[in-house]
Amino acid sequence: MIEVRNSIQEEKAVLVGLVYKEQTEPMVKEYLDELAFLAETAGAETVKTFIQKLPRPDSKTFVGKGKLEEIRIFVKAKGITIVIFDDELTGSQLGNIADALEVRVIDRSDLILDIFASRAKTAQAKVQVELAQYQYILPRLRGMWKHLERQGGGIGSRGPGETEIETDRRIVKDKISLLRKRLGEIDKQAFTQRQERGTYIRVALVGYTNVGKSTIMNVLSKAEVFAENKLFATLDTTTRKVVYEQTPFLLSDTVGFIRKLPHHLVESFKSTLDEVREADCLLHVVDISAVNYEDQMGVVNKTLQELKAFDKPTIVIFNKMDLYEQTVFDKWLPAEVKEDMLNQLNDRWQHITNNNAIFISATERKNIDGLRATILSKVKALYEERYPYLTQFY
Repeated sequence: MIEVRNSIQEEKAVLVGLVYKEQTEPMVKEYLDELAFLAETAGAETVKTFIQKLPRPDSKTFVGKGKLEEIRIFVKAKGITIVIFDDELTGSQLGNIADALEVRVIDRSDLILDIFASRAKTAQAKVQVELAQYQYILPRLRGMWKHLERQGGGIGSRGPGETEIETDRRIVKDKISLLRKRLGEIDKQAFTQRQERGTYIRVALVGYTNVGKSTIMNVLSKAEVFAENKLFATLDTTTRKVVYEQTPFLLSDTVGFIRKLPHHLVESFKSTLDEVREADCLLHVVDISAVNYEDQMGVVNKTLQELKAFDKPTIVIFNKMDLYEQTVFDKWLPAEVKEDMLNQLNDRWQHITNNNAIFISATERKNIDGLRATILSKVKALYEERYPYLTQFY
């Protein structure tokens, strides 16, 4: 039987990235910085990162033999307990690399799944994560059983590894079938609950992971949604009824997006992301203090396109302006120059978003009244559009 890990505790990690195709070295370094944050979220300390340039990944070991030997020497010398690759590995690559390094090897997808498993609290989230884990495991069973296959006979014989892998395949497939059935039942209940919400306008918070969605949810709705400075602090969708100036609407917080999000996770969490698909308005939260915030916006927009939710009315909330100003502005900068730069930033994004951008700091409570007014205006317009003869909402 395959054992699904729940979390990584107090690990010493090495990270590995590859520069190939359209991936430049600065991009890979940025991806590895994010991978280090993922590792920290999971409970691992990153000791070193390795980067190699290749035309394409090696089909057997992903990186070249020389780089793999370099990693092996470092891993052995420093007592490294886990090696994490930034790109998805095949089952055979996992087996070959683990044999060479003699240490546990995982990839970004496996790491994200591990974090999701540790963060899942509700029955729906637990089933979704478990389903994604088994879907990830299934095509990699051969690599996992490679050490047993060597015990088999010669040409034409079927060794014990082959027998075991077929047994595990049946077990995993049966488990996937069972989880899909259970998830389908949970989805029906969730669909019924959404249908029972009646005629309210629905607003959903979306954005890259760790941009402050849950903090904004707490500020806007006075809900007690878990928020911390780690990736994927929120897995389960939280929905609250909010009333501004006698105008009610439903506000939902959703799971954060991230680049290279495992396909199986997107598939498994589609029911959770129905809140996004069925929303009347999206609040796209952006951490403007992040150096690569525009790239993060691109990842979110691409995911919204995949969910067929990109064309919904959207307010772009540029959060963490306090950190942005600390990072960008020198303390000796004249006030008028600072104001001019902020005006240019605002003008640029108002132009790009068709005047649907707002700049705030949720933790410092800066411009929250402006955010509430912006949301209220959008919600009223949506009510008026949907119910032109009904005045009780607007």
